[in-house]
Amino acid sequence: MTPRPHSAGEVTIRPVTLDTVREQVAETSRRLALEGLVLGTAGNVSARHGDEVAITPTGAVLAELEAEQVSVVDLEGRQVGGELAPTSEIDLHLGVYRRYDAGAVVHTHAPVATALSCVLEDELPCVHYQMLLLGGTVPVARYATFGTPELATSVLDALEGSSAALMANHGAIVHAKDLGGALELSLLLEWACTVYWRAAAIGEPRVLADEEREAVVAAALSRNYGTTHPVGDDR
Repeated sequence: MTPRPHSAGEVTIRPVTLDTVREQVAETSRRLALEGLVLGTAGNVSARHGDEVAITPTGAVLAELEAEQVSVVDLEGRQVGGELAPTSEIDLHLGVYRRYDAGAVVHTHAPVATALSCVLEDELPCVHYQMLLLGGTVPVARYATFGTPELATSVLDALEGSSAALMANHGAIVHAKDLGGALELSLLLEWACTVYWRAAAIGEPRVLADEEREAVVAAALSRNYGTTHPVGDDR
């Protein structure tokens, strides 16, 4: 059968390849640096493609990362692509993929999130309805040395029921179905941390009660906002 020609204005949908995912990891890393959520080599990004994971390499300056520098590992952590070794936080990333069936993971040292991770004991309270996109209240994972199995276990436990967590005296982590979603959640988490910090400087922040959160979800569903950003707009 002869393929039919594309009509004017028709969009060609290209399959997502591993090379495309590596490009996305590099692009997301540079964007995080541009937004001030990572500095130098601190922080890491990954995205899953089937049974393989494209992940930032150890020691890479994220603001300058290029696709060919991105490492590729399988779900057991064996390197199958790229010349540079993967980040030391590889166990953390792979654990999120195995346990939560995520499509992308972003770990940052965002300044306000990191500052609050040094102060808050158990959680970042839900003080704004947009935090429901993060799961509402954001848990704080107990401290452990970076790159260790103990840190991975602590963070994975904290992420139960949440798409984001603060890492005590360390930083923040989010996961989503894709890198675009993970980037947006990283930006939202830093914004939420900033709102809480500024509110706490004025007085005791008022936390949204369960019924208030439920009302937001109901209102969002009734307006057909969809499942991607169900509470991100008050139109």
